[in-house]
Amino acid sequence: MTVSRRMVVAGGSVAAIGGMAWRASAADTSTAADTSADIVFYGGPIVTMTDAQPTPEAVAVKNGKIVAVGAASDIRAKWVGSRTRIIDLGGKTLMPGFIDAHGHFVNAPRIVNWANVSLRPVGTVEKIPDIIGLLQENKAAQNIPDDGWVIGYGYDGSGLSDKREMTRHDLDAAFPNNLVMAIHVSNHGGVLNTAALRHFKITAETPDPDNGVITREPNSREPAGLLMEGPFIAVFEQMPQPDEATKLELLKPAQQMYASKGVTTAQEGATLADELAFLRTAGEQSRLYLDVVSLPLATDVPAIFKSYLDTDYNGKPVVIGDPSSEFGHYKNRVKLGGIKLIFDGSPQGKTAYWTKPLLTGGPSNEPEWVGMPAVPAAIIDPVYAGLTKQKIQVWSHANGDAAIDMVIAAADGAGVKAADDRRHVVIHSQCMRPDQLDSYARLGLSPSFFTAHVFFWGDVHLANLGLERASFISPMNSASAKDIRFSNHNDFMVTPVDPMLMVWTAVARQTKDGVVLGPDERADRMTALKAVTIVPAWQYREEATKGSIEVGKLADLVILDRNPLEVPVDDIRHIKVVQTFKEGSTIYPLPPTAPQKKSGANDTFPGFRRRDAQARTLFADDGSGSVIGCACCDGSLTGLTQAAVLKALTELASSPLLS
Repeated sequence: MTVSRRMVVAGGSVAAIGGMAWRASAADTSTAADTSADIVFYGGPIVTMTDAQPTPEAVAVKNGKIVAVGAASDIRAKWVGSRTRIIDLGGKTLMPGFIDAHGHFVNAPRIVNWANVSLRPVGTVEKIPDIIGLLQENKAAQNIPDDGWVIGYGYDGSGLSDKREMTRHDLDAAFPNNLVMAIHVSNHGGVLNTAALRHFKITAETPDPDNGVITREPNSREPAGLLMEGPFIAVFEQMPQPDEATKLELLKPAQQMYASKGVTTAQEGATLADELAFLRTAGEQSRLYLDVVSLPLATDVPAIFKSYLDTDYNGKPVVIGDPSSEFGHYKNRVKLGGIKLIFDGSPQGKTAYWTKPLLTGGPSNEPEWVGMPAVPAAIIDPVYAGLTKQKIQVWSHANGDAAIDMVIAAADGAGVKAADDRRHVVIHSQCMRPDQLDSYARLGLSPSFFTAHVFFWGDVHLANLGLERASFISPMNSASAKDIRFSNHNDFMVTPVDPMLMVWTAVARQTKDGVVLGPDERADRMTALKAVTIVPAWQYREEATKGSIEVGKLADLVILDRNPLEVPVDDIRHIKVVQTFKEGSTIYPLPPTAPQKKSGANDTFPGFRRRDAQARTLFADDGSGSVIGCACCDGSLTGLTQAAVLKALTELASSPLLS
């Protein structure tokens, strides 16, 4: 039978003709109402992600868990009652909910009210007028007054059909009075209009900085609009930021960014102490319907666990209780999943750490450039060892092969062995060498690959690394051959939350210019799907409850409009989510709510406060400058000086928390 999308989504009346037929045939044999299922799915492909029952006919859910998987006739007879919600998939595909293996969830509430000015396929932008139009739509939708801030994110001038960067004049024509900023896709810069430049006193008289760029108009010192690195950081520090009450309200649309893509477990992959406090407050107020796995940054561990620290009668620091007991279990949908360490920076930003020089020089054209570690081994190794000793899972950011060597050496020094089942994760593991996979297998290290990089920056990696090295980025096929378990991630906001795009990049490995980068490392479809379901569940030690459709597991499920195992490869990235369930409850789409009244004309950011000039900044670098960002990703996660990072890690290594 054919069903409409409304019938599939609607719930109680989803069954229509097919549901009535199920009830009629089950009427004489169904169990009592209190033992019947809450939901039964049938009528389409069911991809369980298991080898034992790869393609059953039906699934039954009760009390948020899967209670039956198998033949439609059996489930109809045993689990369908008068109150059972029967969902006829109508040929659509049921899968386990997707699991975010690495990303930065706390960024989502910050951007939900901004305009997405990204190039296709992340956004809809092809040319500068598209950006202007999206910013105008955002101003109208958010009811932003003429003197308020209009902000977009994802700007990338390198791919515009105009073949030039956007300037302040492009923005001025549409926004003569608003303050406007289009934040660069790297989060290292942005284009400002004249009003915004004047607001921050950036003029022709402003000196050229040593730590970044103020682009100038031709044959003039007048600023053109684009700021990069240092000047942008100084500007962003002074931008209005949401207070806690506002961010809590923004959590609902922020979570919809994930749920609308079928994600039921998110990661906050480099959590600061205040961000963890925010997540816990959100959980206590029942504002989270996604599970969130938090990985506190090592530098913030003393602040997060200060309640466990005391001093003895000689004034010596001592630990009261067991901090490791805080890890590995959910409380109000928030779980501490381990501790985050950062070994290097980003490959496209040339701040990763390699053993061989880049072919294109360093960020400022330095010859023989191999990057550098974020932190010396002598400082980070004792932290790795201390966390391992305390049985705390270590999540290490490492992109370049020299940084990966550092992780391997740290694991060796900590006595890590595959048989110990530590499940230490190496996030990104991008620019690997083949011999390093042997070390991963020996130590039991599990990579979380980043195949979306192949699409978004594969052409850059080809130029920087050459064909041989670039072709081994995120080597899924080679890892599979060595029985290494690996996940795949989007690293939101570096790339968008989009598991189907991730699966496509793993299977196709196609760059923006259409180059198949590393054809021998293309994964098969099932492997690519496991990398966003059952394997990240395993990395989180949640494989008993998530990641596949099996009896006893949580009913975290997603309905897709097409089957990723059957559509043409190029269509995988275009598969849409129809409905998402968390523990049997629909979390996407949510029922419509009454529109809320916007604030007054002069209150552009209701509940927002100005950022302290000393606050942590939006920056990611190689650690050699005045600030070290989350060299991990979008860089919005730290703003400590390099000296402060080294001091914090040194103190942590000798702290009673680890010793």
